Amino acid sequence: MKKSRKEFIIATGFLAAFVLWTLAVLTVDVRPVGPNGSAVGFAQLNGFVHTLTGVHWRLYTVTDWLGLVPIAVCFGFGVLGLVQWIRRKKITKVDRNILILGGYYMVVMAVYILFEYVVINRRPVLIDGFLEASYPSSTTVLVLCVIPSAMLQLRERIKNKAAKSVVLSVFAAFAVFMVIGRLVSGVHWVSDIIGGILVSSGLVMMYKAVCEMK
Repeated sequence: MKKSRKEFIIATGFLAAFVLWTLAVLTVDVRPVGPNGSAVGFAQLNGFVHTLTGVHWRLYTVTDWLGLVPIAVCFGFGVLGLVQWIRRKKITKVDRNILILGGYYMVVMAVYILFEYVVINRRPVLIDGFLEASYPSSTTVLVLCVIPSAMLQLRERIKNKAAKSVVLSVFAAFAVFMVIGRLVSGVHWVSDIIGGILVSSGLVMMYKAVCEMK
């Protein structure tokens, strides 16, 4: 119980940091440095990093397609839960952490959808001629919410130590590649990536805390 309480505190800290960071993005050094004169918070920092990285459309395409990986992971755990439900006859007999994972996925999806409508920043580039919302980085949120939670599940479910080490290492490397790739591709401001990391860290820690509650 003490461990889950500590994780709740850490999760709350990350989520509070995300709120404060979002308010800062809305108010600090807001200038029209984006396409079509779009205003962006932390304009000097964002502009500097964007100039440094440039725009790499091939990397954008690769990370965009790889964004299907966390969706496939969600689907896989959904199938696992469904199979358990069918075999055990009652949804209450499905593994507790799978049921919690399902609820967690719904929260992540709600956050994902929310920021499609609540526009904080717009991208530093046009996508197919359109200026899309970019804060927080939706790909970063999806990857950093789904992959770490999957790693927590697999740490318990994979019994072979060697296989577990390989799978967890691949998952961790994938998450790092996706976040860095999204930034380097130049389709997001660095403030979008930071926002995605903060909110994802808070949600994952909250999930972990709920799973460890007895």
